[in-house]
Amino acid sequence: MNNNQIARFLAAAGLAIATLGAHAAADIRKETIQFQKGATSASIKGRLRGDADVDYRVRAGAGQTLAVALKKTNPQNYFNILPPDSDVAMFVGQTGEDWKGVLPTDGDYTIRVYLMRPAARRNESSDYTLTVGVTGKALAPVAASKDALIPGTPFHASAAISCVPLLDPKPQPCEAFIIRRGFDGTATVEVRGANGYKRRILFLKGDPVASDSQDPMTFSRQGDNTLVKFGAEESAEVPDALVRGG
Repeated sequence: MNNNQIARFLAAAGLAIATLGAHAAADIRKETIQFQKGATSASIKGRLRGDADVDYRVRAGAGQTLAVALKKTNPQNYFNILPPDSDVAMFVGQTGEDWKGVLPTDGDYTIRVYLMRPAARRNESSDYTLTVGVTGKALAPVAASKDALIPGTPFHASAAISCVPLLDPKPQPCEAFIIRRGFDGTATVEVRGANGYKRRILFLKGDPVASDSQDPMTFSRQGDNTLVKFGAEESAEVPDALVRGG
């Protein structure tokens, strides 16, 4: 792995040297965001000092739109977004922009608010307002009574596929699991590979529309498969039969 690949991996994991706090993720303060009845957003005021990162967790479903905005008094104050059950960030906010996107799967999304490492080392502080919104109707999974689940899992089916995982640029066997959200090709596909690789993709009527990758997603047809690409290297070949249940 060359230096550029190493840097990209660290950034993807939300652990780039510039953003890494001094203590482990297990020590990060965690809070749960709950909207008031009838509300679709909430604003939280807080204060950071040094390496005292904060994780804000918000529950949302596949197909909903998550919007996150941060106002701060220190320009070195940023946020990352981590998808459910993953330490690999789907958004790394080192350039300071806000974020809005469609979510690929169900679960608790984590907004990690932090100071860049140089500022943290100087024990700088920041007063901030974090605004988090979740809008739209979640795409509910098909009931097990209509499409049986793999025992002990939320998945309706699985298949062996070919993929090129993040930072391992060669085709290799992976396993794809699916949560069907309709019988028209609407589903969440979860691709798993070696070394803990995991990628979630939301399909809407047979087309990929969202993922938990921070890289741009594109797709093309390859026979009876959809070739989904993330950036220049990562990809997955998803069979139509898996998505549509044929």
